[in-house]
Formats: sequence, structure tokens, C-alpha cells
Amino acid sequence: MSLIGTEIKPFTAQTFHNGEFKEISDADLKGGWSVVFFYPADFTFVCPTELGDLADNYSEFQAANTEIYAVSTDTHFTHKAWHESSETIGKVQYPLVGDPTGEISRNFEVFIAEAGLADRGTFVIDPEGKIQIIEVNAGGVGRNASELLRKVKAAQYVAANPNEVCPANWEEGQETLAPSLDLVGKI
Repeated sequence: MSLIGTEIKPFTAQTFHNGEFKEISDADLKGGWSVVFFYPADFTFVCPTELGDLADNYSEFQAANTEIYAVSTDTHFTHKAWHESSETIGKVQYPLVGDPTGEISRNFEVFIAEAGLADRGTFVIDPEGKIQIIEVNAGGVGRNASELLRKVKAAQYVAANPNEVCPANWEEGQETLAPSLDLVGKI
């Protein structure tokens, strides 16, 4: 069963964010757009390139009223140590969420039980707490923050304009489609 359109499950977790430890819950992901960005582990290889890419584009996500939550099965203490020891991770201004029990990873169905790690899963969540986009990559395949931002903006557009859809490669400001009988077989 797909998680698309389902409401996120309840959770609480500790984060490292802006130099402090803070508790968050599923309620923090509601009321605005959110990206939950799972990655396998701190102090690894592909993960810092992805988190750095998100950090470099974070202001654009904020301009789109979207918060990013990066989640791994590491603790918030490990997130702090990584943030302080890595120049790349030191740029991160969004919350780094600790999921040492795997509860959040299990809720989003990206927990790798035999490894105790999370898959590279990306989830875009609307203000009602419903999952609108899911992407899961193999461990060796990094994600692209610009493409993720494009998808977030498309999901936001469709939510605000329920009679329109965004075609492939749609960018903000481009034409959309209004599904109708007249379009069938003409695209």
C-alpha cells in the first residue's frame, strides 16, 4: 500500500537545530509544507553531499514556506558532533532529527531492520500532514535539492489549483494542464 495521501503517524524526537537540542513531534510538520529527508548515517559519504546541497538551497525552501527535517537513526548528540566537525554539515540550518529507535523510519516505511539504518527516502508533506510525494533512492544514489524544490513547488501549485496538473519538467510560472475530455489523446 502506498503512503501517498496518508497522514503522517505520531512521533516525538530530539533534534539538533541552531546550536540547541529541541524536541519535535508530528504536530510540528503540520500547518505548513515539510520535507522529511531520511539518510542512512552521519559521518558517511553520500549523506553529507546531500545535506550540503539542501543547506545551499535552504533559503529557497524557506521562501516556498517549506521546512526541511533531515532524519537518520543517529542520535541528536551525534548530529551535534557531526555539525561541529564537518564544514559541509556546519552549513546546515534546518533540524537534524535523531531517530535512534527507528520509530520515524518505520512510520515512513524506510527502515532497514538488518542494518538499523534508514533508506534514502524523501517525503513531501502538505499542511494537513498528508504525504504528497515519495522518493526512495538506493544507498549509493544521491538526491538533488533543486529537483526536490521543483517538486515541492509543483505539489504546492496543484494543492492551490485543484483543477490543474503540472506536466513533466514543469517549473514555477510555466503553463499547467486542465484535465478534460478535450485533452485526451491530444498531448
